This record gives sequence, C-alpha cells and structure tokens, in this order.
Amino acid sequence: MSLAQLLSGRAGHADRLPDRLEDLHGPARGVIVLPRHLSWPGMREFDVTDDSTRRSMYGIVLTQGQRNDVKRFLNPALLRQDWPHLRTLLDPKLRRWCERRFALADHAAAAQETAD
Repeated sequence: MSLAQLLSGRAGHADRLPDRLEDLHGPARGVIVLPRHLSWPGMREFDVTDDSTRRSMYGIVLTQGQRNDVKRFLNPALLRQDWPHLRTLLDPKLRRWCERRFALADHAAAAQETAD
C-alpha cells in the first residue's frame, strides 16, 4: 500500500478484498446493521432476504468496506446470485478485482446466457 493510501485511510481494491470467495461469511438471512463507518444514520439496517435491500448493502460494503467488513457482511452464495445486478453498479476497477478475486466473471456470463 502506498504512503498516500495509508495516510488517507484508503486501501486499494486488492487490499480491501479477501483472497477468496470462501473467505466470506455473511449471513444468508436476517437483518444486518452496518457499522457507522459504512452507512448514514437511518440507513444502517438491511434485510438480507430482500433482494433490493441486500444489493444496496452489498454495494455499500464493496465500495466502502474494509477487508473485515467484506468478510463479515457478504455471503458468498448471495454475492454470486446478485453479481449480474451488482457488477453494473460498481466502478470498473472494483468490478474487475471482484471478478478476478472471486471468480465472478464466469458466473455473470452464465447468468447472461440464461437470460437470453
């Protein structure tokens, strides 16, 4: 990590993402209350069983979270399921890192074929 990233408190995508999809241990159901450093007041509770709410939370965690946040709040099966929707909302660099690190590019292509 560069000195500028260290001083600004911003780690690069590679540093913020866990090494493997299997490192994710988020719940598959229930309500998650994100810590204050990830969300605004009034927007901290997310029902994981609601697709739209979960995708919003996953977007927040992927773009703003640190490695431990990603591990703690994201569920690997739900991330795979939601990836075709999430990938279009993310910064291209972050999207590429996620697809490489978690092997999500193949899943997105398979989902697109199914939709066609």
